[in-house]
Amino acid sequence: MRAARLVALVLVGLGVVAYCSWPLEFLVTTGVSPLHDPVGDLLTGHPLFRGAQVVAGSAFLLAGPPLVRLAPVHWTGRLTAGSVSLFGALVFAYALYPGSVAISLLTNITFVVGSCSLVLWWPPGWRESAIIGLVLVVLTWLAVLVAGSLGPEHFAGLATRAQHVVRAAQLVLGALYVLRVTPASRYVPRAG
Repeated sequence: MRAARLVALVLVGLGVVAYCSWPLEFLVTTGVSPLHDPVGDLLTGHPLFRGAQVVAGSAFLLAGPPLVRLAPVHWTGRLTAGSVSLFGALVFAYALYPGSVAISLLTNITFVVGSCSLVLWWPPGWRESAIIGLVLVVLTWLAVLVAGSLGPEHFAGLATRAQHVVRAAQLVLGALYVLRVTPASRYVPRAG
């Protein structure tokens, strides 16, 4: 279990750092407006960002199996670990096909499903944090949709960057859970 925990923490940590590489846009010339252009536009603006997304996607994808070993043996725990891996695969795919509406939609749905799964199985205390995270994930997705539907010059860049920060915070919260909570048993009794 210690090895699985260490591997999961390292991979999720690496994934979060690479996923949140967008502040580097202030240090390199990209031609992308941080306020008005979606963060995904950075993938065509400079090769650094595409490489960072490939690293992030790979790290999240590989974090799934160790997370499965740490999660309780029930469908919601498995759903959480699977969501992290699927999120990684979609981040990787989006790096290869930037601007894909289908991949973007699947990424958002996967992240919402993964956030919902945390609410269903995390213990009290942690569950409240998961609920706040879920609400923020949904609100930032709505902000991205509204900003995108209004067209250019309506802060789509700000909305997508906020979405990245919220997702990263949710992933860090999950890493803290893995770090702080020692599972007493992987087998959780069924209710009723």
